Amino acid sequence: MELLPRSPGEFGSARYWDRFFRQRGQRPFEWYGAFPELCPVLLKYVRPRDKVLVVGCGNSELSEQMYDTGMCEDIVNIDISDAVIRQMQERSTSKRPKMSYLQMDMLHMDFPDAHFQVALDKGTLDAILTDDEEVTLAKVDRMFAEISRVLQVGGRYLCVSLAQAHVLKKAVEYFSQEGWVVRVHEVPTSGDKQQFVLPVFVYVMTKFRKIPGSALQILEICSEEQDKPLRLESAERLVEAVKDRQHYALLCSQVSKAPCGEQLSLDLCDKASGRPRYTLHVVDSPAVKLSRDNRFAIFIIPQGRETEWLFGTEEGRRQLAASAGFGRLVTVALHREQHYEGMASIQAELSGKVMELAPPGLPARQQVPFLSVGGDIGVRKVWHCGTSSLSGEFVVEDVKGNDACYFRRLIFLSNRNVVQSEARLLAPAPPPASSLSGQKKRKKDKKKPCPTEPPMAIDKSYLCCEHHKAMVAGLCLLGSSDPLPGAPIAVLVVGLGGGSLPLFVHDYFPQAHVAVVEIDPSMLEVATRWFGFSQDDRMQVHIADGLDHVAKLAAEAPAQYDAIMFDVDSKDLTLGMSCPPLAFVEKPFLEKVKTILKPEGVFVLNLVCRDARLKESVLAILREVFPLLYARRIDEEVNEILFCQPNPKSRRDPVELTVLAQALEGSMQQLGHSWDSSYALADMLQAITIL
Repeated sequence: MELLPRSPGEFGSARYWDRFFRQRGQRPFEWYGAFPELCPVLLKYVRPRDKVLVVGCGNSELSEQMYDTGMCEDIVNIDISDAVIRQMQERSTSKRPKMSYLQMDMLHMDFPDAHFQVALDKGTLDAILTDDEEVTLAKVDRMFAEISRVLQVGGRYLCVSLAQAHVLKKAVEYFSQEGWVVRVHEVPTSGDKQQFVLPVFVYVMTKFRKIPGSALQILEICSEEQDKPLRLESAERLVEAVKDRQHYALLCSQVSKAPCGEQLSLDLCDKASGRPRYTLHVVDSPAVKLSRDNRFAIFIIPQGRETEWLFGTEEGRRQLAASAGFGRLVTVALHREQHYEGMASIQAELSGKVMELAPPGLPARQQVPFLSVGGDIGVRKVWHCGTSSLSGEFVVEDVKGNDACYFRRLIFLSNRNVVQSEARLLAPAPPPASSLSGQKKRKKDKKKPCPTEPPMAIDKSYLCCEHHKAMVAGLCLLGSSDPLPGAPIAVLVVGLGGGSLPLFVHDYFPQAHVAVVEIDPSMLEVATRWFGFSQDDRMQVHIADGLDHVAKLAAEAPAQYDAIMFDVDSKDLTLGMSCPPLAFVEKPFLEKVKTILKPEGVFVLNLVCRDARLKESVLAILREVFPLLYARRIDEEVNEILFCQPNPKSRRDPVELTVLAQALEGSMQQLGHSWDSSYALADMLQAITIL
């Protein structure tokens, strides 16, 4: 410990370094970056005939190893410490006659201008730039100016560094403003033998003549797995790219030493574009009894299924890992903007990277299985990409789900792990029997249709979302002596999305008149073009703010709706409530909702709230406005459907609700529509609770 400086400023003191090397003796001191690791980078920029200057050489073996391997022999080493220079002269001069050691201050070098082709610095800049004090920054500016002076045009300044943000930023800004090309290399590590958790970097600054008035900056970053450098637009972006690599190294170090208490996640980006290509979650299962073959596995989530509970939530992934029977499972989600050839190519692409996330104790040559559902990577077809002034960027895509069914989805890219709207697609109808003979004759001329191409027609009779099924079940709460599907009812739906909820009510309740309020005109276009939505005399869409529309109705025509349904997402992601927006559950507005609801009517609200305190306050306000309040939690989701009624006498017991739900199901089936047994409206209402 006595070798450590009393203050960071001593790193620039000749007296400190003389004392350091006398006490350390002849043992070489390497800050970081062993020669075998640095060699691949150095070979790119150091030629055998180059004249090389090593600043702050200390007693590192780097120069000697460069000399002995034939990389370069004309090397001049300088250091501020006279003690270490004498050590190195004794150790090396007789063995390496073309290499020299000189005691010299790099801030005031004696060499003529343009004397070297390469200047090499291993840890010296890191040692000097310990803070952002004016004296320190002036010293660094002087160091850079001297290195610039002694390098020829086309010469390279190679700086080996741990790339602390302030150090990298200073170097990049100084040399890029001088018109130099700046490239940062991440040095490949030697696995368990590495001394530092943080990766080592080499800044390569190539000297060019400065063009007066030119603001052009060439900033690049390279890593071992990249075929060519990635060019970045600013010094800030370069610093961020280096930070990303440092965070990844810390994460790998963390997961390699002990099981993860929490699930860790990271994005692996595309080499060319820099955009996320894979999203990985590391899930440990301490309860799994470990053997040689179940320590580690990779699970590829089929495209389009990353939003499902099993893959898209912490609890779901924990259950997946436990059921798979592996101590550590890394789940891999595939991004819609990327192209994937198949499972084999994904495995080849990820094999090296995921091994960096292996659990402690995994044998080096252990085969790690790649798992998936059905052994494939799923199907995703993006049909439409759009931008809305209100909702931002969005996509419409078809994905393959369970049992070879296809689904069409609307995704807002601001919250890409949430399905905004979903509809099941119908399988293509078989051709008429009369056309089969003609098809046989033309069979050789026609290309077979691809079996993975999703069908196009929307199944309007099917509700994909569990919360939509619960909202429909809530219509059983309406007080009516007539069979409900045949009774005339007025329904107001706020929030269109893909239109599946209002379409279902329209089709299964033939006497219903449905009014839909949607603030975003882009959504009406999407619902009409991609989700089979249409308007008629019983279905009308109003492009308006739901708050304003309800307020207008309350002033003009109270008590006109049998049912009001709110299925509105919030654009404010900072709140713990993503549905509805906060203004929709404030008391003055809810009073207006009550005003336009008939006395025996029902107000159905889709509530998605992760903030427990906020949720309690919302429920308290709802109780103040509506005397009768029911709730239905949606299994494996955050959604909770609230059924609010203005008349406390409308209360029904569970048995009565079950009977009503069974009657409603029977009436719907008699309408001649296809009916899915998964709707189970009676089951939906059996789980209802009165708040």
